[in-house]
Amino acid sequence: MATIRSLLIGTGSYVPDFVLTNDILEELVDTNDEWIVKRTGIRERRIGPGMTTWQMGVEAGRKALQSAKVPPEEIDMLILSTCTPDTYSPTVSGYVQEALGLKKAAAVDINACCTGFCYASDIADCYIKAGKAKTILVVSAETLHRITDYTDRGTCVLFGDAAGAAVYRACEDENEQSGILSSFMAADGSGADYLYMEALPVEEDPLHSDRKFSEKNRFLKMQGAAVVRFTASAVPHAIDMALQRAGLTAADVDWVVPHQANLRILQIIAQKFGIPNEKIYVNMDRYGNTSSASIPLCLDEMNDKGLLKKGQVIVCTGFGGGLTYGAFVLRL
Repeated sequence: MATIRSLLIGTGSYVPDFVLTNDILEELVDTNDEWIVKRTGIRERRIGPGMTTWQMGVEAGRKALQSAKVPPEEIDMLILSTCTPDTYSPTVSGYVQEALGLKKAAAVDINACCTGFCYASDIADCYIKAGKAKTILVVSAETLHRITDYTDRGTCVLFGDAAGAAVYRACEDENEQSGILSSFMAADGSGADYLYMEALPVEEDPLHSDRKFSEKNRFLKMQGAAVVRFTASAVPHAIDMALQRAGLTAADVDWVVPHQANLRILQIIAQKFGIPNEKIYVNMDRYGNTSSASIPLCLDEMNDKGLLKKGQVIVCTGFGGGLTYGAFVLRL
């Protein structure tokens, strides 16, 4: 029996028009362009006030379908990753499914924070290899400005809004060596409080409690140094495991497409594996940290630039709240 592989056949992305520069942030908090660039590598990010997560997801998903040349009725499943849902019920994926006309598709949301695209791609691969779906659309969409405290200089300089998408299709051709070759997904809940936001007020007695739910409670809070320490060991481990499972080494890798969190973290990856900086794709200088949307946003940008070539080996790796982390190896 031929091995079923999950081929990447299309990419898509969307970013809002408004550019939030470091100069603008200097007017809001005690910071400056030099400080931000030196510590993060970020110069600007996009935000979309008035836009919903599902609206951005629709735009990215539509482009991915066009890129893949797949009509909506051929999509068997939609997996949407987000940590900024417009509604807890119904799912954000339900709105995207309807807007894109995915009449046959099952639709589900997942939240693995910044590792969401890796988790969603792994789930898609499992469904395809199990024969439960042939063509799957993965959408990662985030409106992070809605949970960002623009009085906190430690976090407001990091985050932007974006959506990215990918279409995976089953292939049973014995001669086809492309597709998702391996993956490794993990989490360390002991660090959950390093990066968090409250969803709803938690009270023992909601009818008689004096506790008031502050507007500030809905903002993202981060212990930056602790997160960097975690990723410095977790991300190389995830890449190591994914490469081992694929039977490959770092020397076989053409591109590393990492979550765009902090330039320092990407430098750690390059040093650990001896990968030249030019093989690690970076666009955080223009978009900042867009959580689960960052990896598919990179892939679509690379696709538009003609950087993705048949036969290339790509490692995608994500890390973030949960604390979640993971990597998957893809051959184009």
